[in-house]
Amino acid sequence: MTAKKRNILVTSALPYANGEIHIGHLVEYLQTDIWVRFQKLRGNNCRYFCADDTHGTAITISARKKGITEEEFIDGVSRSHRADFAAFGIEFDNYGSTNSPETRAFCVEIWDAIRKAGLVEEREIKQLYDPVAQTFLADRFVKGTCPKCGKTDQYGDSCDCGAVYSPTDLIDPVSTLSNTTPELRAATHLFVEIERCREFLDDWVTNSGALQPEIVNYLKGQFLSDALWPWDVSRPAPYFGFEIPDSPGNYWYVWFDAPIGYMGSTMQWCKKHGEDVAFWWKNPDTEIHHFIGKDICYFHTLFWPAMLKSAGYTLPTKVHIHGFLTVNGEKMSKSRGTFILARTYLNHLNPSYLRYFFATKTSPRVDDLDLNFEEMEAKINADLVGNIVNLASRSAKFAAVTGLGDAYPEDGGLFRQAADVSEEIAAAYEERDYGKALRHILECGYRANKFFEDAAPWAIRKELAALEADPAADPAARDAAFKRLQDVATVSVNLFRQIIVYLTPILPDLTKQTEELLGCKIASWSDVNEPLLGKKIGTYKHMMTRVPKEGIEAMIEETKNLNKPADAAPAEQPAAPEEAAAPEVAVSDDQWKDSGQPLLDEPMSDMITIDDFLKVDLRVGRIVEAEQVAEARKLLKLKISLGGTETRQVFAGIKAAYPEPEKLVGRLVVFVANLQPRKMKFGLSEGMVVASGPGGPDVFLTFPDEGAKPGMRLH
Repeated sequence: MTAKKRNILVTSALPYANGEIHIGHLVEYLQTDIWVRFQKLRGNNCRYFCADDTHGTAITISARKKGITEEEFIDGVSRSHRADFAAFGIEFDNYGSTNSPETRAFCVEIWDAIRKAGLVEEREIKQLYDPVAQTFLADRFVKGTCPKCGKTDQYGDSCDCGAVYSPTDLIDPVSTLSNTTPELRAATHLFVEIERCREFLDDWVTNSGALQPEIVNYLKGQFLSDALWPWDVSRPAPYFGFEIPDSPGNYWYVWFDAPIGYMGSTMQWCKKHGEDVAFWWKNPDTEIHHFIGKDICYFHTLFWPAMLKSAGYTLPTKVHIHGFLTVNGEKMSKSRGTFILARTYLNHLNPSYLRYFFATKTSPRVDDLDLNFEEMEAKINADLVGNIVNLASRSAKFAAVTGLGDAYPEDGGLFRQAADVSEEIAAAYEERDYGKALRHILECGYRANKFFEDAAPWAIRKELAALEADPAADPAARDAAFKRLQDVATVSVNLFRQIIVYLTPILPDLTKQTEELLGCKIASWSDVNEPLLGKKIGTYKHMMTRVPKEGIEAMIEETKNLNKPADAAPAEQPAAPEEAAAPEVAVSDDQWKDSGQPLLDEPMSDMITIDDFLKVDLRVGRIVEAEQVAEARKLLKLKISLGGTETRQVFAGIKAAYPEPEKLVGRLVVFVANLQPRKMKFGLSEGMVVASGPGGPDVFLTFPDEGAKPGMRLH
């Protein structure tokens, strides 16, 4: 029986529009994107809504520094945020802004409901004011000593110890805007008496099932064990935000309209698609899932449910709360180069690496996630490149020759075994236990690779080639060899395809590459149950390389340089990787300017077509033997392995450049594999290694990057 399609609304915490996206943010957005992609692959009606959090004093100050309006400032930040998210494959159904008419309309509606429920109180309070900056100070613009644990350098709303308090409670407060001691000034503020919702909140926290057990215990022990403080939801002018209609001169505090931004973003999407927003926010058949960090669980698990309940909206089905990101076991640090911006990461490394690594670390618990670069490198190289991508690259070349069979061959139950684990993997995704899901998926990969190794298709291919070359060979023997090779290819490709279906939520780019290779879409989770048969597949194209150590090092170095004081001497910057945005650091215009002399010495040839280029079969080869040719002045004799048992002998004119040929053994080179063999005085030369330079000692072999394997074709 087909499971009922679920209606699921998903949100992530709104990134504040006063800063760039960094890899700590991505812990949340990547795990949310993975969960949403999984739900859509399962056929559920799942929508992912987010927005920039755009109000507050910080926005005004940043806009003034740039000499632009707040609206211009937040528009620029929004473009930057969207670009970073898109580069990491994070897809929102709608990404809006809290500074929107839709969010304002919901603020008014919910405020009216809270008023009618008798939850709003007005009182005059003393608030910290910066006489130098001439503004009342938001919580995050005050630092001091925590009144509960005594820890220094804590913000004005909460401490690392978990305590929540008012900025006026801080010991020795300092304004972060002017680094001066603020003064107390009286102002009228509006408060939501959250204590009046205690009975409802206590029951919801305890019995709804929306929260992880450790969060329930935290809320009951830290907040619900005592009277809940009134929630200050207004700020006096000047303030960038929405003015409260029934309290002129006062504005809703950023934390009031931030979660309402979820609803505003939903409304924007509904207007575009002709849907009713009530279907998503007032429908008992719609699930609402919030993904947030543990630092803001107080607002999302007490204030937000009280707001929704008062206004008659659906309460959250689940609030998925996660821990922080640490790097190498420590807090992210600018000086150590580990406070890494999303854009800096993208300058040097494949975003799929981070998607995969974070997934391996994601669990339903509230634990912090540690990014250890050596561990990331090892996991990517072993799990993805060595296991999954390796299976694709090896099996696809045989499938390209034979096509996929019309009937699925006997495989010892491997396809069925991988299909049968489908619901276990799905349950792990559902619970955000991505690490557990990946363990199941990798086991499928190990079994598939073992099948491929045991079947030894390269040996079958060699047997087939010999039969095809022999005019006297029995046609039936040729057909049987072809069928055996096709069977191995059909099984291997289909086992790989099952793995990619399971990996689709985590690695959408790998899925797109697989779809191009196989010539068909991966559209549903149920695709794992039916093999792909009776079709030709495309030519395998490179999917993923091993993690480059130099990329990690360059990323850390760039981060350090970005955070150096303005008067520090600029360090020389490495060239940005191809197809990546250049690092946002000052680099001399002529830093990478070369002389151009080689072009003058050897002008470019006439243009050729892509068809001309494709006639040259360039392959990765490994030098397994290298020796001097005693009678020759320029030549070295090389034996090149192209993988398996395929080797070629080459005489290369590189003796002057490489006087110690034994040092070349083991090196990868680029090899022209389809060059007509040439009979030379010293033997048969069966190809050519690719090099540059004018000749003599100035010859430079072309060495492929780490991760390339003998036999790989260059594209």
